[in-house]
Amino acid sequence: MKLGDITVSYVRAILEAFESLGGDSKALREQFSLSDAKLGQPEGRISIPRFMRLGHSAIQSLERPELGLIMGQQVKIPLLGLTGFLAMTAKDIEAACMVMAHYERLSGSNSRGQSSFYLEDGFGVSSFYSISPYNEYNFFVVDLFISSQQKVIEWICGRAGAIKQVEVEFEAPSYAKIYEEVFQCPVLFGQKRNALIIKPEALNWPLIHHDKNAFLNLQNICDERLAQVTRNRSLNEKVMDEISPLLEGQTPSINQVADSLGMPPWTLRRKLQEQNTSYQTLLNDTRKALAESYIKDTNLAIGEIAYLLGFSSPTAFQRAFKRWTNQSPGNFRSKQETEQEK
Repeated sequence: MKLGDITVSYVRAILEAFESLGGDSKALREQFSLSDAKLGQPEGRISIPRFMRLGHSAIQSLERPELGLIMGQQVKIPLLGLTGFLAMTAKDIEAACMVMAHYERLSGSNSRGQSSFYLEDGFGVSSFYSISPYNEYNFFVVDLFISSQQKVIEWICGRAGAIKQVEVEFEAPSYAKIYEEVFQCPVLFGQKRNALIIKPEALNWPLIHHDKNAFLNLQNICDERLAQVTRNRSLNEKVMDEISPLLEGQTPSINQVADSLGMPPWTLRRKLQEQNTSYQTLLNDTRKALAESYIKDTNLAIGEIAYLLGFSSPTAFQRAFKRWTNQSPGNFRSKQETEQEK
């Protein structure tokens, strides 16, 4: 199990923004082995950790920590692929935001969670999921997605002023003052979510490219693509997909996972037995796969990883990791770093 991936369209967006600020995109492409063939693949993807490292390298090269915000403001509808065109032809902002959240998997996936859109006290909440705790690598990802969604909303309705406020999970970074320049509304840091809060009256603003027939045709195509993404996944994979977002700070029960899958827990238990496995086995497999990805692909501390995987303490996690791999998390990380340097 990987932490997730994202369409290479976002890589092209990084390179374009990097060049617009005077960076050498050729050198960046060589550093990350990004060939024309790779960037030209219609269904091409890049892992989220690699994408984060690419963005971080671009930021370091330019000494512009606000690069994600800049990228977001340069976004174009084709970056979102079919989902973008479907959102563009929706009837209003509320419908467009629902589309972008529902079909997010067509342009990227995150094993720990996904974006959502819902109503709260009359306001629209467009929420973006990002792995925490935060560091200089994933500030960039949050900046990019909340900034790009704000830009998409402005573009598809042809006017500004839809956003009441922006909420960001991490504490105010060194470049905090740039947020309000970008969003033109209050930006609150240290919040419980990463979200755009949309004014009630703006939810019904009509979209300038709304076309009912085009919307229905595109929706059919998106539904087919989304079904394709999930059609061939086994029950084991579906269970692991449901376990992963529930892990943070807790050990999810079979009841929680069965409820997410829409079946009684005893039915899930029986189906897993028929496949010669068990819920506990899949829980351990999920934790092991995510632990290896966190240690290999992020700079998170061992204690932070233990929390994200629902262990009661770092010691409990270290014992489990050694049981899985016959080595400590620290040794595993050191070996991975040595191999990457070769």
